[in-house]
Amino acid sequence: MAREKPEAAAEAEATPELSYREQLDFLNPIAQPLASRKLTRKLLKCIRKATKQKQLRRGVKEVQKFINKGEKGITVLAGDTLPIDVYCHIPIMCEDRSLPYAYVPSKTDLGAAAGSKRPTCVILIKPHEEYQETYDECLEEVSALPLPL
Repeated sequence: MAREKPEAAAEAEATPELSYREQLDFLNPIAQPLASRKLTRKLLKCIRKATKQKQLRRGVKEVQKFINKGEKGITVLAGDTLPIDVYCHIPIMCEDRSLPYAYVPSKTDLGAAAGSKRPTCVILIKPHEEYQETYDECLEEVSALPLPL
């Protein structure tokens, strides 16, 4: 087991990072509204700040539970999650409760921003005074995105 870890680390380093354009090739058909490259960077930055303050909900079950409880925040979904059935109900729940949501191209980047080695397909960012300015910028831009029909 001790030998496997350095190999896995070397393998992860050898895997090249995909650019935003390359990640768009792996998107699901339901990934609308999709965050722009700039907004994706802002959302991932906000997620990193929220992780430090423990103001995140991560994963389909946890996010779904807290949306049902009426928690407010920005829902960020990964656009490359397969099968779609895993999380296709989350945008509908967000629309019903007037929560802003957006898709980012990569679940790997989403998981990494949340401080996890595992990919994550859904994150709910809760507001907090430590990163309120970044949160408000993201909230404004995500709210301005056009909702799918």
